[in-house]
Amino acid sequence: MKEIFDVVVVGGGMVGAAVACGLGGGSLNVAVVESSPPLPFVAGQAHDLRVSALSIASKNILETVGAWDGVIKRRYCPFRRMRVWETTGDTEFCSDDINYPELGYIVENRVTQLALLERMQDFANIELICPAVIGNITYYPGELSTVELDDGRTLSAKLLVAADGGQSRVRQTVGLGVTSWDYGQHALVIYIETAYGQQDITWQRFVPSGPQAFLPLTGHYGSIVWYNSPDEVNRLKALPYDELRKELVAAFPDCLGQVNAVLGTANFPLKRQHAQGYVKHGVVLVGDAAHTINPLAGQGVNIGLLDAAALAEVLVEAADKGLDIADLSVLQRYEQMRRTENLKMMTVMDVFYQVFSNDILPIKFLRNMGLGLAERILPAKNKVMRGAMGLEGHLPKLALGKKLV
Repeated sequence: MKEIFDVVVVGGGMVGAAVACGLGGGSLNVAVVESSPPLPFVAGQAHDLRVSALSIASKNILETVGAWDGVIKRRYCPFRRMRVWETTGDTEFCSDDINYPELGYIVENRVTQLALLERMQDFANIELICPAVIGNITYYPGELSTVELDDGRTLSAKLLVAADGGQSRVRQTVGLGVTSWDYGQHALVIYIETAYGQQDITWQRFVPSGPQAFLPLTGHYGSIVWYNSPDEVNRLKALPYDELRKELVAAFPDCLGQVNAVLGTANFPLKRQHAQGYVKHGVVLVGDAAHTINPLAGQGVNIGLLDAAALAEVLVEAADKGLDIADLSVLQRYEQMRRTENLKMMTVMDVFYQVFSNDILPIKFLRNMGLGLAERILPAKNKVMRGAMGLEGHLPKLALGKKLV
């Protein structure tokens, strides 16, 4: 059974689903292929280990496509303050300083995905095919490419959107290469119950072994991210939860408060990867298929959602003008909007990571002085804050709250 679509999005995670919702209600016929549906959300269940700090720009995107209500009705934790410090340098950012109610929102990835998939059902021009197993992908430059499913269906598309993660099968099929390197560190994510009630601050402390971060969750819960060597992370993860709790209390600052219990752990290596090109005729990369970034400031999902917003904008405008959405000249507009912005963010995160993840005395002195200056130079501090909120640079319309359809 052969079916023809204007756009086939391979991957229905947060970014792929956001692309589809951005195209929702328009003239393009869209299919989204996702291998496995996320588990339903049940009120009161334990928090997922995979959470993201969504920026104001990301919230605007979700709100404009109609998915933010789906987040609100499930679970999210707004935060107003963000603190960064080392031994002597210390700075705290507060949304009040730039007249915003929040700096961002800690949301479980599954909650964001569920909200987008739910919203997708409202659009007659979108078909979600899930669960689906892809048997083969065939790329035909200048013609319709095909995605063959194990159930016998064949999807033909003018445009393939690769939203299938860092090991993107679509990207590999069409021959778009990547540049990548390993940072030589792992991140240990620890889900904890704290004596504190719901907090409105996220913080990051830098020590020679790597950053230590806290993300607030709803109620008496939080998410710790502990960066360290692979061997040390493996040792910590292997400990019984009560022993890990003791190590956590000993290593982390007093502002963490009393940790009542460790409830779950996960770990992952730190790696940077950037596609050498985002587009070919009839194919385009978004999110982790295009780039994976150091998670230091939690910008990976945010820049992925900006990709989704920019691509939807380019495709809607091209369709409205009667242009071929698969044409390289159309897709290059998306690449021009996002590649430089993504590279800037990746470079800033790399520099930040390299400067703070060592114990060299002159660098240590300069970075502490820099944090101290940041606290006192308000225009620079506020610009950094706006950048973290996704309010700087060339923003897509959806991130500005402007509808496309």
